[in-house]
Amino acid sequence: MECWVLLGASLFSLTKMAKLYFYYSAMNAGKTTTLLQSAYNYRERGMNTLVLKPSIDERHIASKVRSRIGLEADAVSFKTEDDLFALTEKTDQKRPLSCVLLDEAQFLTKTQVFALGEVVDKLGIPVLAFGLRTDFKGELFDGSLHLLAWADELVEIKTICHCGKKANMVLRLDQNGSPLKSGEQIQIGGNDSYVSVCRKHFKSAESTNLEA
Repeated sequence: MECWVLLGASLFSLTKMAKLYFYYSAMNAGKTTTLLQSAYNYRERGMNTLVLKPSIDERHIASKVRSRIGLEADAVSFKTEDDLFALTEKTDQKRPLSCVLLDEAQFLTKTQVFALGEVVDKLGIPVLAFGLRTDFKGELFDGSLHLLAWADELVEIKTICHCGKKANMVLRLDQNGSPLKSGEQIQIGGNDSYVSVCRKHFKSAESTNLEA
């Protein structure tokens, strides 16, 4: 059977040979919306999916993945020490899976990215991981680093800077809307905490006209 995944306005085929996909972007490019569209497309065809999300993202209910435009789906929350291969295998034994979809993939550990590869290679289940590529310092997240290295397919989901160019970087903002240059790598937040910009405006870190 050939599986189809709805990405944006197009349908993409996931053939019998399973792959590990990494869909990456800056903030607010629609990663979660794309994930939810894909999950819905599978369910519409009577196929089972497993939607995963890291427990570190506490913005919404642990058992839900929710986009900022209001779409949502049931999800399984996992911790950094959880074995994603074992979790997927157990679920697949109960109800055969056609696909695994994972939100906020930048928060994965190296071991968990390896486990997703094992899901593809040993169980033959496609894995679609969605996440940020870089943090507010312009440095790779650990999960994104290993997905970029090990994924079979890399797909950029694009958004734009306030200047109209492609936004491929993220700035973290303080309470006054000014860019921050220091702090912990992981700080959960939305439009009030982060803004996506092009490389030029990331380097200049302008504190004015940052809103699109």
